[in-house]
Amino acid sequence: MNRERLTADRIRRFALPVGVKQVFMWDTVAPRLAVRATAGVKAFIFEAKMNRQTVRVTIGDVRAWNLDDARAEANRLQTLVDQGIDPREDKRERIAAAAARREQARRTEAPALEAWNAYIAARRAKWSVRHLADHETVSKEGGERRTRGRRPGELDKTLPGALRPLLLLPLAQIDADRVRAWLKEEAAHRPTHARLAYGLLRAFLNWCADRPEYRGQTHADACAARLARDELPKKAAKDDCLQREQLPLWFEHVRKLANPVHAAYLQSLLLTGARREELAGLRWDDVDFQWKSMTIRDKVEGERTIPLTPHVAVLLAQLPRRNEWVFSSPSAASGRLREPRIGHNKALAAAGLPPLTLHGLRRSFGTLAEWVECPAGVSAQIMGHKPSATAEKHYRRRPLDLLRQWHTKIEVWILEQAGIEQSAEGAAALRLVRT
Repeated sequence: MNRERLTADRIRRFALPVGVKQVFMWDTVAPRLAVRATAGVKAFIFEAKMNRQTVRVTIGDVRAWNLDDARAEANRLQTLVDQGIDPREDKRERIAAAAARREQARRTEAPALEAWNAYIAARRAKWSVRHLADHETVSKEGGERRTRGRRPGELDKTLPGALRPLLLLPLAQIDADRVRAWLKEEAAHRPTHARLAYGLLRAFLNWCADRPEYRGQTHADACAARLARDELPKKAAKDDCLQREQLPLWFEHVRKLANPVHAAYLQSLLLTGARREELAGLRWDDVDFQWKSMTIRDKVEGERTIPLTPHVAVLLAQLPRRNEWVFSSPSAASGRLREPRIGHNKALAAAGLPPLTLHGLRRSFGTLAEWVECPAGVSAQIMGHKPSATAEKHYRRRPLDLLRQWHTKIEVWILEQAGIEQSAEGAAALRLVRT
């Protein structure tokens, strides 16, 4: 082993002999320190014995380290060895800690949109299609060309999502003051959408508070309940519902819609009491024409099976089978019906009826069912309402045949009030209703 007191001049003159891969020059002042020469590179290294094994650590290039600092580092590494600490493991831990600090600094400076995207990726499997679409809508960039629904005086490009201004800020800057200012501005011109966006933001921040990588950047009171109370108008419960005397006009103009898929969807929505997306997501595999049943993706229980009543069966059987979806749409990227409200609003305007939401059709089913004295538990089970009483929750297991008996009565009565001719099966059911 070649040992001599290292000096700057000796290190400069130290060279790799021809035909040798590496050579060492050991220091006499710091015995575990050496200069290693390889092809084109000279570096300070530390080498010692630990548990009868050789431990070698590269300190650094001789051009970056001066001799005194290299000796000090060699002595520090020898101290670790004397304490039973592997210098290589210590180096890996320090590198990992430095990388973690850099990553944390990057996260702190990065826009909250990055955490938002991680949140969506982590939770999307548990969300419905509609809930996922809400998250994408409130965070969209905007600037896309409007293809429909543009009113006079409106911009020809879409606006950014409601949460976009907040999500472009670092997460640590989304505090109660910023949320209050944002909420006040949004509530002034679109209160309903502001309420939705606020709820999504609160859930997102709660998720961040539970994640170690974001916990230190999250303000616990950013979405305190008092903000919604102070800045959002009081939420009014909707009570839109079709009355019995409105049924003839509603059916007349819905059935006149140019798009048969829209017409069938809206009538089925009223006659089944299903939620908007539950029915829009109906596949042909979910419909059993032989045994007269439909399986619906239920947001409460996962799925439920309801009767396929005579008129709804006729409506579905007449639809084109373009793809897997019952209510298909060749122009939609998903291949299925996405926005039935436009056709519905046209029908309401043509009929001179007051505004009625799609959820109002679901409310109408539950209300109109009382005209045939249908038990509340039966209509609730058809609609997919969660049982609200002990007896309903634990002691009522109604078979499909019993549901079909009442569901058919409801459909027959609604169609009779609308003045619509019954199918043969519906006519037979009508005679039973009258008797």
